[in-house]
Amino acid sequence: MNLLYKLMAALALCLQAALAHAAIDAALLAPLAGDDPDARIEAVGQIAALASDDAYKVLSALKNDTLYATPEGRVLVVDGDKAWDPATGASAPAPDGIDGITVNNRLRGAVEGAMAGLALFSKDRNERLAAARALQKGTDAAQAPLIVKALAQETDPEIKPLLEMAAAIANLQSPDPTVRRAAVIALSDTSNASLRPVLRQMLEKGADNSYGEPDESVRIAAVGTLQKLERRLAFTEVVGNLFYGISLGSVLLLAALGLAITFGLMGIINMAHGELLMIGAYATYACQLFFRKYLPGALDAYLLVALPVAFLASALVGIVLERTVIRWLYGRPLETLLATWGISLILMQAVRSLFGAQNVEVANPAWMSGGITVLGSLVLSWNRIVIIFFSLAVVAVVWLILNKTRLGLFVRAVTQNRRMADCTGVSTGRVDMMTFGLGSGIAGLGGVALSQLGNVGPDLGQSYIVDSFMVVVLGGVGQLAGTVIAAFGLGEINKFLEPFSGAVLAKIAILVFIIIFIQKRPQGLFALKGRSVE
Repeated sequence: MNLLYKLMAALALCLQAALAHAAIDAALLAPLAGDDPDARIEAVGQIAALASDDAYKVLSALKNDTLYATPEGRVLVVDGDKAWDPATGASAPAPDGIDGITVNNRLRGAVEGAMAGLALFSKDRNERLAAARALQKGTDAAQAPLIVKALAQETDPEIKPLLEMAAAIANLQSPDPTVRRAAVIALSDTSNASLRPVLRQMLEKGADNSYGEPDESVRIAAVGTLQKLERRLAFTEVVGNLFYGISLGSVLLLAALGLAITFGLMGIINMAHGELLMIGAYATYACQLFFRKYLPGALDAYLLVALPVAFLASALVGIVLERTVIRWLYGRPLETLLATWGISLILMQAVRSLFGAQNVEVANPAWMSGGITVLGSLVLSWNRIVIIFFSLAVVAVVWLILNKTRLGLFVRAVTQNRRMADCTGVSTGRVDMMTFGLGSGIAGLGGVALSQLGNVGPDLGQSYIVDSFMVVVLGGVGQLAGTVIAAFGLGEINKFLEPFSGAVLAKIAILVFIIIFIQKRPQGLFALKGRSVE
């Protein structure tokens, strides 16, 4: 029995050695050393389909120009003076007469795609998901064996449909019309916009009056799939415009809400309002720097601390401006405009002196990074979703302050009849200071939101000052509800006009619309009520 066990063990070792030395079939490697470009690309796909370490090593060598061929046609991976034979697994000194295998752009693209496809066999689920999503952008027939093999062993319910779609995309280039037709039908539920030109090319006639797709049954299937894809993409575009219009509206709302208080309720034309936004954004940047240096483990919480810091910083600047400059200019709009414009220049130069003239980056916290994919291809980013709800929360808090607090009561009293409020003992000067500080602080919160959507620079506020005034004037001076409706309305109109007219012409069209609207309805969407109207 001992002898039998020894013989079986020896046989197992021999089989294991034989398998180790026959890592990749030599017939599979041979086309790489040949001159047929199609055969070389097909060989790349078949090697990748092995999904082994040796396959990855061969493809890496081909990509890095370290794959050589002997005069006999053997393929070797050369590293210095050593050569590894993937067909036998043996390593030996590099023989004489070997020649490097030339890689053109087409073959290099196939190699890179095949190597990316090897991630489909990773043990990490996120790597497999990322690789499957990358394949949705485009595959070729050479990747089909690799995708089919990955599909056969994939069990994840989110990854498997992506692989099925990728396999269908790869099969569009199959020489078999039956396979191509099945692939076209399988893609009838896709929302992949990159397939639109592929399907259109099938239906187009060339210079010789022949279709891109020679088989009529495949063309008929392509017509149906293309029509479904066009309808789905049109619906996705509408939903995307709605979302990004609401997102833009929320940014305009945060930018204009403070101005609705300082200009709408107090009648102050504050041209430095954009710089108050900028101060809030730079306060956010300063909080990020503080957390990176002193609290790196809690970096994701910096934004929560930045909210009160930005509010207080902008509010204090606003209070100082009101007490030192603006209080002397009430009832003098032209002087107020010129003075605040000069203040805006001073604030921008002060920020340049402190932080430099270059833009600075404020990174999103981890919980605001990424997004949600809906309708197959539309990505709703978390930072925009959070800003939408944040803007609504700020509106709710401002409404509560103006309608349910003592300060709000005094603000409304001073707005409606300043002299009567003064006669009843209301400190109108203090109310002016607190109201201007509240509007400035809200502008600082808008700066926090803007810092999460792009880089922060000294001229950040200049991009929003005109839009903020348009929102306030359109909504109705002093009307909070009108500001909300005008902000979201202008955001939606802008996003739906941009695809047809471009960003610049869209803004011009909106400005012309507001001018015409104000000519017909000077009080805006909502008229101000009270004794002040009289």
